[in-house]
Amino acid sequence: MPRSSRVLRLVVTALLAGLMSAHIAMAADEVATESGELLGTTNRDHTVRIFKGVPFAAPPRGDLRWKAPQPTPKWTGVRRANKYGPACLQTDVFGDIYFRDNQPSEDCLNLVIWAPAKGATEKLPVFVWFYGGGFVAGANSEPRYDGEKLAAKGIIVVEPNYRLGVFGFFSHPELTKESVHNSSGNYGLLDQVAALQWVVKNIAAFGGDPNNITIGGESAGSLSVSALMASPLSRNLFQKALGESGAFFPSGSESGMQLNPLSRSEQVGLEFARSVGATSLAEMRAKPANDLLQAAAKGNGASRFGPNLDGFFLPSSVRAIYEQGRQSHAPLLVGWNADEGTTLVLLNPKKPTAKSFSERAQARFGEDAPQFLKVYPAATNREALASAEALAGDDFIAFSTWKWIDTHRKTSGSPVYHYRFEQVPASKPGATIDSLPARETGARHAAEIEYVFETLKSQQGVPWTDDDFKVSETMASYWVNFIKTGDPNGMGLPEWPKSDSANGYQVMHLSGKTSHAAPDSLRPRYEFLDAHTAKSRSSTP
Repeated sequence: MPRSSRVLRLVVTALLAGLMSAHIAMAADEVATESGELLGTTNRDHTVRIFKGVPFAAPPRGDLRWKAPQPTPKWTGVRRANKYGPACLQTDVFGDIYFRDNQPSEDCLNLVIWAPAKGATEKLPVFVWFYGGGFVAGANSEPRYDGEKLAAKGIIVVEPNYRLGVFGFFSHPELTKESVHNSSGNYGLLDQVAALQWVVKNIAAFGGDPNNITIGGESAGSLSVSALMASPLSRNLFQKALGESGAFFPSGSESGMQLNPLSRSEQVGLEFARSVGATSLAEMRAKPANDLLQAAAKGNGASRFGPNLDGFFLPSSVRAIYEQGRQSHAPLLVGWNADEGTTLVLLNPKKPTAKSFSERAQARFGEDAPQFLKVYPAATNREALASAEALAGDDFIAFSTWKWIDTHRKTSGSPVYHYRFEQVPASKPGATIDSLPARETGARHAAEIEYVFETLKSQQGVPWTDDDFKVSETMASYWVNFIKTGDPNGMGLPEWPKSDSANGYQVMHLSGKTSHAAPDSLRPRYEFLDAHTAKSRSSTP
């Protein structure tokens, strides 16, 4: 055969093989859901399939604004799922959050799926992640939440959007009256329930196991997980739970996010409606979305609208449900970061001293102040500063998360795995966090996210070290093992014991050089805060 003919034959064969490969890839990326067919994409090496902008509920606008999520309208043909859907409406509350989608919209109830490029009969474990952002910000298109690396380890990652701020948590007497459940508010949490229901119904088509679902989240997402475990609407929709920094277990006015009763949140809604010149629910629904968004952002807008005790999603407080053992008895992996409150203290121009910290202890804890100072010592100014930073973190996040751990362990009998993230992230030269040098803020709130998702490189220009990548690989492996089996342990990883009284309430300390488990040395702090809170409640008329 002439050389030119052989070359032509090879070229034709290669082209046919390429076309066949592309056809197979496209067929693998087509998935039939209850609402219609989707066409996704793959990552560069075709090992992970990606489906973006997948609707899981109808657009909550017009008459559906401030209603529980409704079923997704069906579509005909094949819907392309190759672009991120819009984020839910929000203002630029946090300067370090940025998205990869179009402009925020009321039409935001979409999710993203990362799935290993395997057949639909694999029955892979599923991880449903809820973003943080104080219930006023966040979206599934944030680069740090990219699920490709975790999916490559053999799980399916699903990330839904949920309504935020005034659109997710507005209450009003007319809304309560029109509801068949006599409730209003918590629409953002109901969006999360709808997303879980969608996953249970549809994830098998992507190769997932609807009977092996883990829910997880950070900050507001972790608070959400604690509530989803408590709610009768969702506690049977998953099998395992994972929380990073946050839970609805406030110890008092200085700790944790409070859940207002429905009557109070209705009053807040009435006051807001009057402030925008609306005298009825119909007028509120007729208002342009951006007008409501900007009005809500004024004053104390960041904390005005949030989850409440609506009597439907939450029939009683999260804490009460757990104390009665009525929460999901799922295995739980949970913890927080070493320096959750450091920034709060460093930003205060008046730094605590041994004298001022002791005076504060007396004012807050009264006759219990001497006991308080045993667990938060302040014999020197340096010691007082360290204790002030510790207390700020405990009041902000750590105590409520610890109380979640302790209560779930006692009332569920399920395994609990407790961690403390201690790696101080690398930062660009001159980088600041709330005007502070980034390195000074330590293992700050939300710093662990990029490590868990192995998305350190999403922060361009940061001089990450070998230790950063080491702890990232360790954490991702622990998290994936837990998502698969309910136990984070696995080959090549330091042993992570369950947290219980038999082994000293072990905590896994996560850092690049010294990840290890040890008995909980901070437990006396939380036992003191817990006992003082109980004492204060019992003395309240």
